[in-house]
Amino acid sequence: MKKRILIVFGTRPEAIKMSPLVKAFLSDNTNFETKVCVTAQHREMLDQVLDFFQIKPDFDLNLMRPNQNLYTLTSDILLHLKSVLEDFQPDYVFVHGDTTTSMASAMASFYHQSKICHIEAGLRTNNLKSPYPEEMNRQVTSRMTNYHFAPTQKAKENLISEGILSENIIVTGNTVIDALLQSVEKAKENPSEFILSLEQKINGREVILITGHRRENFGEGIEHICSAILKLAQKYKDKVFIYPVHLNPKVQNPVHKILGKTDNILLIKPLAYQDFIWLMNHSKIIITDSGGIQEEAPSLGKPVLVTRNNTERPEAVEEGTVLLVGTDEEKIIENTSKLLEDSDFYNQMKELHNPYGDGKACERIISFMKNLKN
Repeated sequence: MKKRILIVFGTRPEAIKMSPLVKAFLSDNTNFETKVCVTAQHREMLDQVLDFFQIKPDFDLNLMRPNQNLYTLTSDILLHLKSVLEDFQPDYVFVHGDTTTSMASAMASFYHQSKICHIEAGLRTNNLKSPYPEEMNRQVTSRMTNYHFAPTQKAKENLISEGILSENIIVTGNTVIDALLQSVEKAKENPSEFILSLEQKINGREVILITGHRRENFGEGIEHICSAILKLAQKYKDKVFIYPVHLNPKVQNPVHKILGKTDNILLIKPLAYQDFIWLMNHSKIIITDSGGIQEEAPSLGKPVLVTRNNTERPEAVEEGTVLLVGTDEEKIIENTSKLLEDSDFYNQMKELHNPYGDGKACERIISFMKNLKN
């Protein structure tokens, strides 16, 4: 009998990391009947990834609303997913990571008594306020999960320390590396018109790529980051600083106010996944608060400065592929300058091993699920 698999996600990062797994399940229709549900917690950015990976959801809850908040989003996911679960009757529901979609979907599946499979399980800061609300989402999801697919041994150890049985934890590597390795050549060979235009603006200059969207950095944090970027752009006028600006007004407003009038800073719209891969691959340094980029960039040989005070991905810090700089202006400027001026330091970070996987995470997950007794 085929195992009935429901894969649920709602944001761009989840879609990137779940898409290779969706394709892997769909390619094995002997062992699995697989359906995809998107909550569309993010809409436009989610759709870009679905188009790139050529995934058509079976269920689209289309929940994104103007000025949505965590209260309404959580309740909407719970209520709308109920009918999906009742319709499809999945044996296993796959959720990913730390989003509100993940936590609320796991809860709905728990109520329905479907078994829950958590991709990218076991990451922890053990500080419920950082990242907020993602750390809480991860921890709550873990308490309801039946099978935990951990990206690293350290993530597995985190779960064991919380009382999760070792036999229910499978170390797989991170599916984001699967997605990246499957996509990087495609992005290189078929650049979009936007990227061709951007390449002309870059005009051979070295690129420093900046991203930022974390709630805990809203307000003073993002202002300090922008102030540091402005000073770096003034110091290194031969470099180009490119910032795809998140759509949230709490990001848009301070970024455009502080950085909008400097010639060698390009503020651009959020990029489609394949365009962002191209830009990462053409960057010298990446300054970001993104978890996914901490995992992806080392596979491209790109040093990362993380504008957070802590990270649920300590493996990269310990390996040396990323540096935590927080929102401290001086730390951002000092470490960026060192990477630009000290070639030995730069090459040391560039050449380090990526601790997050070898591109075979989906293969390991599928193998486990095939052998699992219902």
